[in-house]
Amino acid sequence: MKNGRILGNLLLLLTAAIWGTAFVAQRVGMDTIEPITFNMARSVLGAAAVGVPAVFLRRRKAARSPAAQARRASDDRHTLAGGVCCGVFLAAASIFQQMGLVSTTAGKAGFITAMYMLLVPVINFAVFKKKNTWLVRLAVLTGVAGMYLLCISDGLELSRGDALVGVCALLFSCHILCCDRFVRRGDPIGMSAVQFAAAAVISGVFALIFEQPTWEKLVSAAVPILYCGLISSGVGYTLQIVAQKFTEPTTASLLMSFESVFAAAAGAILLNERMTPREIAGCAVMFAAIILVQLPLPGGTKEERPADGR
Repeated sequence: MKNGRILGNLLLLLTAAIWGTAFVAQRVGMDTIEPITFNMARSVLGAAAVGVPAVFLRRRKAARSPAAQARRASDDRHTLAGGVCCGVFLAAASIFQQMGLVSTTAGKAGFITAMYMLLVPVINFAVFKKKNTWLVRLAVLTGVAGMYLLCISDGLELSRGDALVGVCALLFSCHILCCDRFVRRGDPIGMSAVQFAAAAVISGVFALIFEQPTWEKLVSAAVPILYCGLISSGVGYTLQIVAQKFTEPTTASLLMSFESVFAAAAGAILLNERMTPREIAGCAVMFAAIILVQLPLPGGTKEERPADGR
């Protein structure tokens, strides 16, 4: 069990690194292709990358007895329902994130996206009436202060790109809650494949309506699409779902929150992005809030910890 937790923690840290560096690929891809078309292409690759091993693994687990067949049927229903539900939120969140990256930096997008850590307990309270501890409420207020420093200019104006990524953070919060509901009842690899297939179909429909996808555009952004589709989507999201089987939720969210740090570092190193002192202070305050929201109260029980996960 201990070795499983260590493996799960390492996988989640790797996931954070993959997601963080993917912001650079997403930002570069916007130079030659529209955002929804980009998201459709990466989702297709993600579905293919995860779908093949999902089918292979399912065939290896033969259900011979009636009881085993009944369990498989139940698992399949939860896998399909969870995959479709997660796919809807994943498609919407990814589209808003990609649209926002047209006019904001990879580093800022990474930190704003990480606001989902603060939004999950808020949604849990608003929708499911789950009360939050004073530590969670403090973290939310701290996060709002960090968001103000990072995104709001002196004229109290929020840029379009920052606002779109903010909507993305809200949608990723819904994706977290959906994943948390289904991940322990269905097959995680299969659920990941279904969610990417659903996201690909949804993104494809909207791309045909609002954009003009062409083969030439896809080829021009081939490298960012391949990285985001095969590595960030196919590998990253599957690692997250698998690792959540072994890692305690608070630890999992804490490790995944380092995505924002990797995004800022990758943006500075690979894209030569620079933040103002005010924006750096905002990042520091937001990261403090992200860490704060994961901490249990001294002497508290597991039930007192905020719900989390991505």
